[in-house]
Amino acid sequence: MARKYFGTDGIRGKVGEGMMTADKVLKLGWAVGKVLAGRDENGNGRLVVIGKDTRISGYMFESALEAGLSAAGVDVRLLGPMPTPGIAYLTRTLRASAGIVISASHNPFYDNGLKFFSAQGAKLGDDLENRIEAMFEAPMETVDSSELGKAERVTDAHGRYIEACKASIAMGIRFNGMRIILDCANGATYHIAPSVFTELGASVTVIGAEPDGLNINANCGSTHPERLSQAVLTQGADLGIAFDGDGDRVMMVDEKGEIVDGDELLYIIACGRQHDKQPVNGVVGTLMTNLGMELAIKEMGLEFTRTNVGDRYVLEAMQQNNWLLGGESSGHIICLDRTTTGDGIVSALQVLAYLSQSGKSLHEAKSGMQKMPQHMINVPLNGNGDPMQSPEVQSAVADAEQTLNGHGRVLLRPSGTEPLIRVMVEGDDLELVHKLSQQIAETVQNAA
Repeated sequence: MARKYFGTDGIRGKVGEGMMTADKVLKLGWAVGKVLAGRDENGNGRLVVIGKDTRISGYMFESALEAGLSAAGVDVRLLGPMPTPGIAYLTRTLRASAGIVISASHNPFYDNGLKFFSAQGAKLGDDLENRIEAMFEAPMETVDSSELGKAERVTDAHGRYIEACKASIAMGIRFNGMRIILDCANGATYHIAPSVFTELGASVTVIGAEPDGLNINANCGSTHPERLSQAVLTQGADLGIAFDGDGDRVMMVDEKGEIVDGDELLYIIACGRQHDKQPVNGVVGTLMTNLGMELAIKEMGLEFTRTNVGDRYVLEAMQQNNWLLGGESSGHIICLDRTTTGDGIVSALQVLAYLSQSGKSLHEAKSGMQKMPQHMINVPLNGNGDPMQSPEVQSAVADAEQTLNGHGRVLLRPSGTEPLIRVMVEGDDLELVHKLSQQIAETVQNAA
């Protein structure tokens, strides 16, 4: 059944529009309470935890969710500003029936959204999302006053998650002498990440850690690592770490100021697992994963597979193959031997642990993987047809693949959020990659 409200990662939109209004979020909280929580066989109430990033609208939606869940007879624990993976962790450790994250991830402050975790700290499957949507469209009925849910703030949530992050690497590892710059994107990691890396011995400088409700992701964080790159060079740091607004993604900057993306970080983590003789049977990437990473992973003697873009698809493939590592170029990395979902802080710690044990710099560690030139063009769709089915487009793709002659690949895919076709060409010749991508994009444009 097609989902009406849920996208690839929960519900997201501009504040005050669509599903992101106070009244709809209140009813959504009620629907979630009815589907995911409810009461057990003894009549005891269940528990839902709520956390958020630093957007100003988080206050409004936190209150709305609290009211809706209470109306469904569900108790609530409020975590306050907390990285998305921290909310997943606390959902499990507090034995909650569900966790709700109020965040629009890397989007600007005027957007917001809701992500949901099961009792196991995993993203919800399609079946549960469909049940929530069906309940949302049913008439809302408030339980008897004697059965209303209660709300309580968890005062030690930050400390619990900080310790969990530190426990994701071996006890004896320290980052003494390592000079790090953290960019917290004025988001949910601003009061967590500095403590984690400082307590592990690193010398830490922090930027992007002054949230005011409006500056989350604004020219900072993992979507804008240029500022961090300049800071690393100016201050002579060993490396920089940039998170996104809700802390489930990470990008890094090496000592030369070069940006290290999710593909390279996932490769380094795989190297770290092999270095420690930990099991790594294979790695999951997406259709957008750089071909250079696939080749490097296979050279390590590991299997590699691709999924559609989206962390839920990466996780599904990891579980199907019983593999522990997977991720996206955007920096959303999942280490299933450490967490249940993408975690920017934990992923960064895995990289730093390998650097500490191997004695390599970040630049040296990434050098084992040679990224192939990749060029992508977004082609707007003007009509209702599907240009990807056009014989002219298919012929252009076939011609490009023949020209690449096994030394690259061509990918056309529709955007999941905009009326666009994304045309991507990858190969070992930058000039040829640009030429072929432009030729295919023009053909797609003529067929659109």
